[in-house]
Amino acid sequence: MTEQIVRAPVIRHAGEGEKRWFFGGGVFTIKASAADTAGGFLLWEDTMERGKVTPLHTHPTDEAFYVLDGEILLHIDGEDTKIGDGGFALAPRSVPHAFMVLSESCRLLCLHTPGNSEAFYLGASEPLEGSTQQVDFGRIAEAGQLNGGFTLLGPPPFAPA
Repeated sequence: MTEQIVRAPVIRHAGEGEKRWFFGGGVFTIKASAADTAGGFLLWEDTMERGKVTPLHTHPTDEAFYVLDGEILLHIDGEDTKIGDGGFALAPRSVPHAFMVLSESCRLLCLHTPGNSEAFYLGASEPLEGSTQQVDFGRIAEAGQLNGGFTLLGPPPFAPA
């Protein structure tokens, strides 16, 4: 007989969830943790400002981006695409990607599946309250090495603004 995992419902209203400063810039709010979903997925809202970029990277999880407000330039598998309000993109696991915020501010809903990427995000961030709010790609690289296959391949692949 297959053992069934029993989970409790999760409800988080606007503004609710654990808020963390990501060392690459921006604040993310965890809406559904790996523990909430029995490892099925990790879901968070990411709030960022113009110019925030990620280095070119890969990871062993699928990453979905849904743009709630604003616009990003997504570099995925060698191609750049602008994605604005209501737009969606999927970066399949192990496919190189990065993004840059083009609008004054931007809010993304990000989904990682499976949810085992949470250790990386916790290692590459700190609780918002009391954080230094300094961008530190070195700490992101270290969190990637320690927490499951997140690999920084190089600097952001975008021309200087």
